Amino acid sequence: MASIKLILRTHQADQTGHSPLYIRIIKDRKTKFITAGVKLKENEWDEIKQKVKKNHPNSARMNASLAQKIADAEGQVADMERKVKSISVNKLKDAIKGKDIPNFFEYTYRRCEKIKFNVSVSTYKNYVTYTEKFEKWIGTKDVCFDDITVSVLMDYMSYMGGELKNSNTTQRHSVMILAIMFKEAIKEDIIPEYMYPFSKLTLKKNQGSRTFLNKDQISQLIEFPVEEGSTMELAKDLFLFSIYAGGLRFSDVIELQYRNFFAEENKIKKTINKTVNRTKAEHQFKIGKVALEIIEKYKKEKATETDFIFPVIKSKELYLKNRDYRFEVKEKANSSVNFQLGRIGKKLELPFSLSFHLSRHTFATNALNNGMRIEHVSKLMGHQDIRTTQVYAKILNEELDKAVDEFIF
Repeated sequence: MASIKLILRTHQADQTGHSPLYIRIIKDRKTKFITAGVKLKENEWDEIKQKVKKNHPNSARMNASLAQKIADAEGQVADMERKVKSISVNKLKDAIKGKDIPNFFEYTYRRCEKIKFNVSVSTYKNYVTYTEKFEKWIGTKDVCFDDITVSVLMDYMSYMGGELKNSNTTQRHSVMILAIMFKEAIKEDIIPEYMYPFSKLTLKKNQGSRTFLNKDQISQLIEFPVEEGSTMELAKDLFLFSIYAGGLRFSDVIELQYRNFFAEENKIKKTINKTVNRTKAEHQFKIGKVALEIIEKYKKEKATETDFIFPVIKSKELYLKNRDYRFEVKEKANSSVNFQLGRIGKKLELPFSLSFHLSRHTFATNALNNGMRIEHVSKLMGHQDIRTTQVYAKILNEELDKAVDEFIF
């Protein structure tokens, strides 16, 4: 026999001190909660009498409504238990709710498909992948929004940290994807705002470090011998090009077309990608001597304006038209380049793993070290917030502190 009771969940109190009232069902020692659609202050609820106190202005009306909800719930439970001998607490919950609260996974997967072509391929894949990860952990698709409580999320984070050995950043990202879906459901008036459980969580990020090549290491890389026409040569050239072309991201480098390069001004003019909000921005800047030499090296005699400068993208038409193909090409190319850079890094005996993204860190750190203003570095790198660029300035200060400790007594 299932038991039913009204519970004021004070641990979910909002900033005004109001807590949501829930109908609690206990069946076979398993507990489920259903929102009663009411929020009260702790001093407005009588736990023993199961009633709203008279100090609430609408106590009489609310008590009548709550009494009816409890009566309906008890009636539903009695009917279900009469019909089905071994009914689960989940089924009782569904019967009482009448499916008022939507299924989280049904909504989320439907939402992912709805926005598929309004976000980048990588964003779409992240949404689906991290939702599937949560589904695999929870073990069922039969989960409504109000089933995902603070305690459930804390258990999920413990599992990610303990069993999966996920970093704080990965845990944070995994939970934030779920939070995005809650926010979308709230915007669409599908669930009430007080069902949002994430504001009570503490989501930590790993302290990021910015590894970069110093001047000597850059010189060693430039001098590093590679076979002409090899994939290793291409990886090396793409990396060096980024260092001497404002720290361009990988996708922006391989997508450079001849119409983006203005030889008479030694300038690149291109719409670049921004990672913070996935927007694009017009960008133009001068490039260094090494970058110019690399462009000259790959220059084709009969190239059209829309041809790509670097021989990475094989099918221009398909790449420009098909976003799934474009995503696949970038992923494979980036993986291949990083593999070759990793090999180079080992042969140079660098104290870190060499990958393409280090070209951005290398550009920023060396530019600041050479006296370039932080505002200019920020602009070149396409940072929306100069605080992002200030991370590199902090690195220089740390390097200076180390130098003082080592050489000044």
